[in-house]
Amino acid sequence: MIRMILGAAASAVAMFVIGFIFFASGLQNLVSHSVEDAQAAAIQQTLAANLPRTGTFFVPSPEKSPPQTVMYGQGPIATIHYNTAGFAAMDPATLGMGLAFNFAAALLIGLALIGIDGRVTDFGSRARVASIIGIAGVGFSHLSEPIYYHHDWPHFIYLFVADSLMILAAALIVAWFLPRAPVAMVPADAPTEV
Repeated sequence: MIRMILGAAASAVAMFVIGFIFFASGLQNLVSHSVEDAQAAAIQQTLAANLPRTGTFFVPSPEKSPPQTVMYGQGPIATIHYNTAGFAAMDPATLGMGLAFNFAAALLIGLALIGIDGRVTDFGSRARVASIIGIAGVGFSHLSEPIYYHHDWPHFIYLFVADSLMILAAALIVAWFLPRAPVAMVPADAPTEV
């Protein structure tokens, strides 16, 4: 159990570094867009005037009314993840919460591997199981967005790649930290079956 916790801690740091590369180095600008200052101010004022509370809004929403269903079909459409509050960029508290979140995800990987450690005893098999399940979860959560909500593919493929690398790092590190079953040794003078 101690080795799993140490592995989860090491994984959290590795995930944090990979996340920094993908989301704080400027690399994310390959698939994310921003607008000029005047446009940003106008959009911010429009959001504040029209969205009543923090939440996710579909504009237009085809389930809301027949006119919005028509508007949805004509486009443009948007999914707005909206927060009425302001936040400091690169807030240390947010970064700390992110590191704790990474630790929790890596700990879950470790708990899953401990659940199968009697049957899956070698590093390669454990790493493969954790990696495939982790990447499947990442793929389902990110790649379903452009399929079901018509969001842009480049952004969500980018998220898929970044988060897959983070989960892959966690899976490899946690699997490496877990104790492995001893390999059965065959004595050199033991008779071999024919």
